[in-house]
Amino acid sequence: MKTYMAKPTDIERKWFVVDAANVPLGRVASQVADILTGKNKTIYTPHVDCGDFVIVLNSDKVALTGKKHTDKKLRWYTGYIGGLKEIDYGTLLEKNSPKAIEQAVKGMLPKTSLGRKQFTRLHVYKGEEHNHQAQKPEKVEIKGVRD
Repeated sequence: MKTYMAKPTDIERKWFVVDAANVPLGRVASQVADILTGKNKTIYTPHVDCGDFVIVLNSDKVALTGKKHTDKKLRWYTGYIGGLKEIDYGTLLEKNSPKAIEQAVKGMLPKTSLGRKQFTRLHVYKGEEHNHQAQKPEKVEIKGVRD
């Protein structure tokens, strides 16, 4: 039996909507990363970009468990001497909540040109509104979340 390898012409892209309200950040990020890479499809091929588009809503209402509001920090280097910057996730969610989700998802994607291409299909919004109604996105339920 031969192994099926998807070709770029075989890929059909869909749009999905994920509601991040009251869902832990890591759970949202891991499932969004799976959709962006195409691991939710039966034709998944590691070297072919077979992922879909993802719209994440309510990024300002994403949950952080434990003491991550104060203890977990986002760090980056500006390139200058003494230029290590950091911000805790509680402040980051207040000031720029889409960036928190983007950074979490980006860390779960491949660190290659393929991963950078997949990351461009992520759209994160603070509220319920988005401007992608023309693409007819399907709603995705986050697995493993208790209400």
